[in-house]
Amino acid sequence: MYEPIRSKSVHSIAGARADFPHRSREEELDIQLAGHLAALLAVTDELRALAPDAGLDTAAERLAAQVARLRGGALPARAVAVPAPGPVDRARSAALHRRAHALAGRALVVAASRADTAAAILSAECMDAHAAAAGEPRVPAPLQVSAG
Repeated sequence: MYEPIRSKSVHSIAGARADFPHRSREEELDIQLAGHLAALLAVTDELRALAPDAGLDTAAERLAAQVARLRGGALPARAVAVPAPGPVDRARSAALHRRAHALAGRALVVAASRADTAAAILSAECMDAHAAAAGEPRVPAPLQVSAG
């Protein structure tokens, strides 16, 4: 009816090889969280160039420290914040704040799944700041009442 498989599966061969790269779930989450925070840092640097602000400078430094911690001390690539000449483009600024809000939300989800309190707090603070800067109303979380 059918011919039996004569060779080993690619997956079983890879599992037997010692040189095959293996990462734990925690390592994968660290990589993913560092990527989200690095993307958030890039958008923050872009916002700093568009409209310099001390709060953005502080957030950028905190983000860079978290990315370096997750990458084993390797500092993230940074854009030089050179103020843009002329008036601030409000539409572009609002779009960047919305993008930063979305990136901070992604980072928050990953930070929560790996129980990284420092990164979760920073991500939540960034979400609040970018939502306020984009002019979006903050929706309070519904109350959770437990039975018992």
